Amino acid sequence: MNAKVGTALLGVLMGVVLSRIGFSSWDEVHAMFTLSDWRMSLAFAGAVVVLILSWALIARFIPSRTNFRSRTLHPGTLAGGALFGIGWALTGACPSIAVVQLGEGQLAAVWTVLGIFGGNWLYAVVHARFFRWDTGSCLDE
Repeated sequence: MNAKVGTALLGVLMGVVLSRIGFSSWDEVHAMFTLSDWRMSLAFAGAVVVLILSWALIARFIPSRTNFRSRTLHPGTLAGGALFGIGWALTGACPSIAVVQLGEGQLAAVWTVLGIFGGNWLYAVVHARFFRWDTGSCLDE
């Protein structure tokens, strides 16, 4: 099977799973951010544990496929993280969930996706004009 087709199928499967467990619901995201329901927070914590274990296994058994190195934090990291969190809390969606919401037919997600692209464009313009700090991009490797 073509790698792109496999990746697309895996993405669709992930979207279906995220939709079925309720991660694309604004109410669920709101409950997580207001700490009134711990279900999503615990799911995220479980995903982090699985990710850490997966990376450790990959690094151990396929060391040629890993290039772990620390990334420097630049001045925009905290501000960017805060803006990401605010956007997530307001829209009920991170970028992947916005795509899931579109797949579900939630038309409000169109505004979220436009905001994601608009925010990235605005960041590039502001960064080039005012900041120009090293972002530690993987494109630099």
